[in-house]
Amino acid sequence: MAIMTPRERRCLAIVLAAGEGTRMKSARPKALHEIAGRAMVGHVLKAAAEAGAEALAIVVGPGRDDVAAEAKRLDPDAGIFVQEQRRGTAHAVLAARAAIERGFDDILVVYADIPLLTAATLRKLRAVVAGGAAVATLGFQARNPAGYGRLVLANGRLVAIREEKDASPAEKAIDLVNAGPMALDGARALDILSRIGSNNAQNEFYLTDAVAIAAELGLSAGVEIAKESETMGVNDRAQLAAAEAEMQKRLRERAMAEGATLVAPETVFLSEDTKIGRDVVIEPHVVIGKGVEIADGAIIHSFSHLEGAKVGPNVSIGPFARLRPGADIRRKAKIGNFVEVKNAVIEEGAKANHLTYLGDARVGAGANIGAGTITCNYDGFDKHFTDIGAEAFIGSNSALVAPVKIGAGAYVGSGSVITEDVEPDALALGRGRQAEKAGWAAAFRVRHEEKKHG
Repeated sequence: MAIMTPRERRCLAIVLAAGEGTRMKSARPKALHEIAGRAMVGHVLKAAAEAGAEALAIVVGPGRDDVAAEAKRLDPDAGIFVQEQRRGTAHAVLAARAAIERGFDDILVVYADIPLLTAATLRKLRAVVAGGAAVATLGFQARNPAGYGRLVLANGRLVAIREEKDASPAEKAIDLVNAGPMALDGARALDILSRIGSNNAQNEFYLTDAVAIAAELGLSAGVEIAKESETMGVNDRAQLAAAEAEMQKRLRERAMAEGATLVAPETVFLSEDTKIGRDVVIEPHVVIGKGVEIADGAIIHSFSHLEGAKVGPNVSIGPFARLRPGADIRRKAKIGNFVEVKNAVIEEGAKANHLTYLGDARVGAGANIGAGTITCNYDGFDKHFTDIGAEAFIGSNSALVAPVKIGAGAYVGSGSVITEDVEPDALALGRGRQAEKAGWAAAFRVRHEEKKHG
């Protein structure tokens, strides 16, 4: 009978997210701490789905509706299961028994606090089961194996995973260690899992015992070796920072491989969902938050911060610019230094070169926004819209009090406060008339000196 490939096999991924993460010293559950703008559980769900899992089951601790809600947000079809008592990893997997009983070729078990695993590695792990193994575990060669379960081999075959507290001195010398994720043959999974006991130093049901049980049943177990950096677990803030650094390294390398120039890559921070086109240049010290798309040929100058924004082709941003959610900067537009844009469309060729706030607005094609211009969009209760027509010219230090419309080609004189609509091609002035008193300053200085000297 022909062996099915992982692509042909039906797979259930069980994500264990029941850990409390007390070492994080946080009110937020460990699984919801973010790396590159995505919760750790989200990274794991994504990798499992891309590895071919057609169904996802998330095992959470009691009262962890927040973790369940995030999983449902990412995958509305995900099954949520609660591990009421913390009795070990095998016990957690069996909390999802109802999902396992639906019948799958592969059962993939992954952990919410191992967020750097790639879909490619999980596919390889599944391939070990597809090749005939009843159990497959992910391992790595540890530089320092202390604290890890050791992978015990006999005649080249995996026969056991020994937790360090239960390991003999000879087993503790092994540097091939267990990374945690595991795959099981779906037809044998429940039989193997149900045989796992708690006869160990922790009095818990270890998923790792599945290997020895498979051997007792005359079934084979296999190992897939991954890079140590990919299997990094996150249990505290220092490990969270280390995982962030590794993820940023990946994201930078991906951006450059796809045709972007990062002048000083180590100073640029990206989000997991950042989309960057070809011939984009990103200068040093740029931070890109969630939901950003940067089209071909754009340049992001130093010390700019972008989040939830679209940057069109050949656009120039910064330096020291801030694009907030809803900013849509279109072809050849320019957002200069100390300019903030929020929920606003800046159309083709428009310019706001410095010291400006544009919120809840449209700036028409070719318009020029002078330094110090503010769209006054908030009245203390509601947001209001400012519409600036094509080729309009807004003089420096102007305040546009929304809701207001500046017609195409109109001019607004510098220092104006505009509270009413301006017709196309009109000049609008909204400032007090200048008054001048000849000789006043000289007389004032004389009076001051006389008063000073008595």
